[in-house]
Amino acid sequence: MKAFVVDKYQKKGVLRLAEMPEPELRDNDVLVEIHAAGVNLLDSKLRDGEFKPILPYRPPFILGHDVAGIVVRAGSKVRKFKLGDEVYARSRDGRIGTFAQSIAMDEADVALKPKNLSMEEAASIPLVGLTAWQVLVETAGLKKGQKVFIQAGSGGVGTFAIQLAKHLGATVATTASAANADLVKGLGADIVIDYKKDDFEKILQGYDVVLNSQDAKTLEKSLHVLKPGGKLISISGPPDPEFAGKQKLNMVLKLVLRLLSRGIRSKARRAGVGYSFLFMWAQGDQLGKITSLIESGIIRPVMDRTFPFEKTNEALAYVETGRAKGKIVVKVK
Repeated sequence: MKAFVVDKYQKKGVLRLAEMPEPELRDNDVLVEIHAAGVNLLDSKLRDGEFKPILPYRPPFILGHDVAGIVVRAGSKVRKFKLGDEVYARSRDGRIGTFAQSIAMDEADVALKPKNLSMEEAASIPLVGLTAWQVLVETAGLKKGQKVFIQAGSGGVGTFAIQLAKHLGATVATTASAANADLVKGLGADIVIDYKKDDFEKILQGYDVVLNSQDAKTLEKSLHVLKPGGKLISISGPPDPEFAGKQKLNMVLKLVLRLLSRGIRSKARRAGVGYSFLFMWAQGDQLGKITSLIESGIIRPVMDRTFPFEKTNEALAYVETGRAKGKIVVKVK
């Protein structure tokens, strides 16, 4: 099969289009013929080597995390899916590789594709949808009447998280450029702050939850918009000791992550708020709940553009500009 491969960790490195063997199918796996693959900033960070200490892939490896396609084979223990099922997923860490013509995935990571979405639209959902779900539902326990600040509202995670937070009954504030203000308001944002001319720290106060996706300076400023007992949940780091424990990292890496996050954890304690780092994980059952929200019209995908498979490198470069409104997708078939 054809696939885009990382030959070596390299910043802005070019993926190589290669002929690769078809994935090995385990007893609990489904083999999915890939029709579309979502492109994420995580893909470029992984290629650059940013996550090498905690996600050690051995080059050459196939890149890509988001997928939509059709089940063409099933392992002997698969019970949830059958041949011909249209599915989508975020492939689990250690078994990624959606920039290809097929992928084998554990059935626990997979869900039936929303019936009202195209393959390209479906491929745009899993990573950002699961990130928003795991931050707002699983970690924050966001409730009706609470206030949440979602940074970068016009991005992939932001466009999904705003819609989910509104469905949960929260008041939503976000940051966006003036050009994207109407987009995020249309998704349900109640307060839109133009990050180019206004400081969110001076406008927002008494918030229950912050979803941080930006740099260290923004992370620290986010502490000041939370009320006592509020939750600052970051998807851009720094990783905390709890994450290190879940990942079963060695003692040296656990110590490094403890030191990296000590500053923000101490400041959070002094402010009387909680800090946690979330690195989303593959989860088919959660994705199934997201499918229901999409099929009922509560959440819709927001896509910037679709690239043909052979232009996967161009798609990755576009994601890295940070200018995309919503998601970028590669059409494989």
